[in-house]
Amino acid sequence: MNDRKPRRRRRSSNGFVDILNGLLTLLVIGLLVAGGLVVYGASQFYGDGPLTEEATFRVESGSGLASISTRLEEQGLISNQYIFQAGGRLTERQAALKAGDFRIPAGASMADILQELTEGNPIRYAVTIPEGWTSWEAIQRLNADGNLVGEVTSLPPEGSILPGSYDYTPGDTRQSVLDKMQAAMAAELAAVWESRVPDLPVETPEQLLVLASIVEKETGLASERPQVAAVFVNRLRDGMRLQSDPTIIYGITKGQSTLGRGLRRSEIEAQTPYNTYQIDGLPPTPIANPGVESLRAVANPDTHDYLYFVAKGASPSEGHVFAETYAEHQDNVAQYRRIAAEAAAQAEAEAEAARQAVEAEQAAENSDAPAAQ
Repeated sequence: MNDRKPRRRRRSSNGFVDILNGLLTLLVIGLLVAGGLVVYGASQFYGDGPLTEEATFRVESGSGLASISTRLEEQGLISNQYIFQAGGRLTERQAALKAGDFRIPAGASMADILQELTEGNPIRYAVTIPEGWTSWEAIQRLNADGNLVGEVTSLPPEGSILPGSYDYTPGDTRQSVLDKMQAAMAAELAAVWESRVPDLPVETPEQLLVLASIVEKETGLASERPQVAAVFVNRLRDGMRLQSDPTIIYGITKGQSTLGRGLRRSEIEAQTPYNTYQIDGLPPTPIANPGVESLRAVANPDTHDYLYFVAKGASPSEGHVFAETYAEHQDNVAQYRRIAAEAAAQAEAEAEAARQAVEAEQAAENSDAPAAQ
C-alpha cells in the first residue's frame, strides 16, 4: 500500500504539470501570434502604401473613423481599413479628423494619411468676387463653381455683396456662400457708417452704399478713391448733378453685360432713373458692389474743392486729373483727347506694321514655293 500511494501522487502531479505546460504553450503561441499580428499591423500601418500617384481624398463634415477607413480602402489609398482604424484609435486621433479635401502623395503610409487628415491643411477652395462687379456677375461666378451645390435662382440686390475671397468646403451650397458675402457687406457698411465724417451729404447707409458704388466704377486706383469721392461729395453739397457715365451704362445694361462702346448722345440725354446727367442726387440703387476702400473713401473723403475730373491718359492705370472750374476742366479734356488720339494713331500704326510684316512673310513663302506643273 505504501508503494501505491506514491504512484497515485506522481500521476496526479504529472497531470497538473501537463495541463500547466499546455496552458503555457498556448500562452506562448498566443503571444507569438499576437506579436506577429502587431508586427504585421505596424509594418502595414507605417510601411509604404499602395497609392501609385498623388490623389485627393475628401473627408465629409461629420464623418467618423470607420467610414473614412472604408472609403480609403475602397479608393485604393490604404490596404486594410481595420489596421487604419486600429492605428487611429491607438494614437487617439479619431476625434481630430478634419473636414475638407486633402492631397495624399504617392506611396503615403497609413500613418502619413492619418497625420494629414488630422494635422494637415485642407485644400483651400474659395470664390473671389472682384471689386466693382455687379450682383449678376457675382452670381454667374457662384453658379459656375462646380465644387458647390444648389443654384442661386434669384438675383440679390445690387450692392449687397462685399467683394473679396470667400472660403468654402466642397459640397457647401452656393446660397450659403452668398449669405456670407451679404453678411460681410452688412457688417462692413454698418462699421463704415459709424466711422463717417460729420456733415456728409448722404442721410442713410444705403445712400453711402450707392455713392460708393459710383466711386468704385469711376476709378480702379485705390489711391484716387478719396479724391473721386470728394468730387461727388462736393457736387452733392453744391446741388450739382453727379454726371457719372457708369450710372448711364448701368441703366442700359442693368449690370448684366458690358456696353462695349462709347455712350451715344441720345443715351446721355435720356430721362432714366440712373442717368445722373438728367436726375438730381443719387440713382435709386447701387450700380455695382463696391469694395471696402470705396466705402471708406465716401465715409472719409479728401478735403478739396475739385468739381471735375477726367482720365489722365489712355490707360486707366494712369488715373485722373482734377479741376476746380469748368474752364480748367475743358483744358484737361482737350489734353486727354489729344493723348487719346495719339494713342489711337500709335495703335493703328502698330497694327498696320504687323499686317505688313505678315504680308511680307507670306509673299516670301509664296515666292519660294515651286511653280505648279
